Amino acid sequence: MSVLLLLSRAGPAALLLVLYLQMGASNTTEGSGWNVITLDLQVQQTAEPKEEVPVTLKLTSEVKECLVVKTYLKSSGQLEGASHDYKFTACLCEDYPRTFFWDIQSNYTVEITAVVDVIRQLNICPEDRAVIPIKANRFYTFRTLQII
Repeated sequence: MSVLLLLSRAGPAALLLVLYLQMGASNTTEGSGWNVITLDLQVQQTAEPKEEVPVTLKLTSEVKECLVVKTYLKSSGQLEGASHDYKFTACLCEDYPRTFFWDIQSNYTVEITAVVDVIRQLNICPEDRAVIPIKANRFYTFRTLQII
């Protein structure tokens, strides 16, 4: 119960930290030097309130086998826009990088996090040939969109 009281008084930065800690593994597996996926998140740094802002996430695989990935956005505040809540599922292979697009709007400065989960799902990769990493199957990166 004391944790809930602490969170209710915490600022946005503390709540964002809790979100990131709950999300799991980061883009690299510590100590191993083995990257599974490279994430390149592109978001403009500033926008006007209610301005439509394009978000682009480019994924590349660092492993020889294909991966089934599900990708989506999370944020520290409420997002709006035609595609802000889209979730994409795709086959990511070493020789076939993937790019995903969203259009978002916000009235407030927000931290935008792109999350990529490596999942087990049939009929996504050719012949259903895909692997799931044992150590890390969730990857993320984030950017701040400043509303001026």
